[in-house]
Amino acid sequence: MAQHSDNPADPFKKALAEATKVMAHDRELTVSYSVDPSGVSGDSMRLPQISRRLTRDEVLLARGTADALALYRRYHDDSTHSRYAPPGDMARELYESMETARCEAMGARDMPGTAGNIDSKIAHDSARRGYDQVKQASDVPLSVAAGYLIRHLATGRTLPTGAQNVMDLWRGFIEDQAGGSLEGLQDKLANQSDFAKFARKIISDLGYGDQLGDDPDDMDDQSDDQAEDGGEDEQDPDSTGDDEEGEEDSDASPESSQDETQDSSQAQVSMDEMADQEMGDEAEMPEGEAPMEPPAPQPFSDADPNYTVYDSTHDEEIKAEDLAEPVELERLRAYLDQQLDPLKGAVSRLANKLQRRLQAQQNRSWEFDLEEGILDAGRLARVVVSPTTPLSFKIEKDTEFRDTVVTLLLDNSGSMRGRPISIAAICADVLARTLERCNVKVEILGFTTKAWKGGMAREKWLGAGREQQPGRLNDLRHIIYKSADAPWRRTRANLGLMMKEGLLKENIDGEALEWAHRRMVNRPEARKILMVISDGAPVDDSTLSVNPANFLEKHLRDVIAMVERRRQVELLAIGIGHDVTRYYNRAVTITDVEQLAGAMTEQLASLFDSDPRARARVMGIKNVRRAS
Repeated sequence: MAQHSDNPADPFKKALAEATKVMAHDRELTVSYSVDPSGVSGDSMRLPQISRRLTRDEVLLARGTADALALYRRYHDDSTHSRYAPPGDMARELYESMETARCEAMGARDMPGTAGNIDSKIAHDSARRGYDQVKQASDVPLSVAAGYLIRHLATGRTLPTGAQNVMDLWRGFIEDQAGGSLEGLQDKLANQSDFAKFARKIISDLGYGDQLGDDPDDMDDQSDDQAEDGGEDEQDPDSTGDDEEGEEDSDASPESSQDETQDSSQAQVSMDEMADQEMGDEAEMPEGEAPMEPPAPQPFSDADPNYTVYDSTHDEEIKAEDLAEPVELERLRAYLDQQLDPLKGAVSRLANKLQRRLQAQQNRSWEFDLEEGILDAGRLARVVVSPTTPLSFKIEKDTEFRDTVVTLLLDNSGSMRGRPISIAAICADVLARTLERCNVKVEILGFTTKAWKGGMAREKWLGAGREQQPGRLNDLRHIIYKSADAPWRRTRANLGLMMKEGLLKENIDGEALEWAHRRMVNRPEARKILMVISDGAPVDDSTLSVNPANFLEKHLRDVIAMVERRRQVELLAIGIGHDVTRYYNRAVTITDVEQLAGAMTEQLASLFDSDPRARARVMGIKNVRRAS
């Protein structure tokens, strides 16, 4: 008898898996639900996780993702796709984006119900990337806009808000450059080969013809011509040419044959002598001068020696002031201050609350036998016994916190665009000011990538033949907004950089966390606190498309384990609308960015609490070890 499941989401998940197999025309397909990025590997398909609550958003996203992946599997042929795929990076992205749109449009034509489901997926993805907030076309990849436009023209459907915004920003340019070619779209959808040629024409019209490589159809024609020419040039084995050659060979004199034998023998002797000489040279080489094996390359990660990076040449660690002119930073800072206006009252109260809590937890001591201050009543007896003894005074003295440095590591990914990044910047600003008043040093760092979907690293990989599982395939950008030793007043404008359009891209959390940890352990302070603020799992499309789906997430877990194992740094995290407790032992998740300031205040204040049980209550830690 089958065991009944008590998870209310299981019937839906089972039904969706069966429907997906039917839609994909693949009964052997294995469908699973995971927190890992969705995708297809071989005969396995991963869909977004669905909780027991079975919320409407979860259901819509799962159905839309399942339909999109199933339609791609149904209408897409890998061999045809590879045949016409251009080698250039930008051309390739345009080509793949348009092919995905073609498959989804075919599904909408044959199975209209899939169109609405995929709209939900597009709405989720575009909102996550902040496409509804974009103001300039240059801040969104052209390939994304081209895919949206192809889907819109093929189906006639209005796109979700974020996607519509992106398409509208780029549409004028695309239609100006390729409007004539786009008119033939409807006739090309059903045939992948025809559509691939159509896509290549669009790519050429958009100015990327130099990245298309050779036309595969022209190469086939040349191969056929060469084959025909080769057939005409072949001669009959019984032809006179062969006979003449045979006669010439037979007429060769014994003397010439003997000479050839001697020549070959001499050549062989010479080669043997050279080999002997080389062997002799090696034998005579002193042992200490023998060629040594090249040293093994250093691993890219202390946490996981097997973590690989295809090319780190173009990674950068850069100061915020080097990413924008001073005038622009001041303008961006002014914009950030405008965002702060409605929150000034609440932020000030939180800052004062944090300062009071920190100062209240400072230990106090007294300095005695001073010539001025508060009269020391405990020493008045000496004056009574000996009136000539001078009065003794004392002063209460604060004992500062044990040397402490706090690092705030902020996720600067595209999904933080808009309100989340504004609130994060404001909170970082307030905490830096407040902690500085309490003589606690603060460092503010950010992490993102230099490009969407891979940068120079991906181009190098494409040019080198597309190595299997190349490792991280994008160029990192690690930003220093405020170093620990820099006073807040000198770096105040730097936080405005987070408002800069085009700054926020992908997020590779593991390497960013390892970078921040490495900076901290080299600091002289006795106590080090690292707070990570993020709104999602590590995501880099370029890397995840050619590596295992959990490649970046596994590395993040490994880095967290290393940091917590070494105990040189106290690590905690705040997730914005994303459950980070599955990564970090000490973490809290907030559902509204407006809660961020309060959450950061409570978390930091709790770390300075002398009562471990009070710290545990705030941090949500159930098991508290007593200090030995």
